[in-house]
Amino acid sequence: MERYTRAFERFEKAYRKFKEIIENPLFPEIFKEEFVVEITTKRFEYTYESMWKTVKEFLRLRGIECNSPKSCFRELLKEGIISEEFEGILSDIIVLRNTLVHVYDEKQAKDIYQKLRTKEILKTFEALIRSLEKEKP
Repeated sequence: MERYTRAFERFEKAYRKFKEIIENPLFPEIFKEEFVVEITTKRFEYTYESMWKTVKEFLRLRGIECNSPKSCFRELLKEGIISEEFEGILSDIIVLRNTLVHVYDEKQAKDIYQKLRTKEILKTFEALIRSLEKEKP
């Protein structure tokens, strides 16, 4: 349980930092665009990694093994921890993260940055946090 608690706390903290960047209208005005893109994408990556590791630990405590983000999210859906409305966006989040890890092109990084600024991603992270708080492992 202690591993889950630590993982959940890391996920919450990462989410707050990612949200802070996304919701701060001054951030893109203060810093050069390349820094804004880089910082935002790194915070997204950290939030994503801490999210799926938290989910993995949550499911492990329930006796469910999963070894990839996709399989972990599928199990969350089966368990009814998250609603089906988030299934598509979770798939999109996985694709964004996997694409981001292999981006070597500035334009592609900027395109991903624009997608990260959508409220859907924040809403999904937040919904998952609320669901995990409500459901005890």
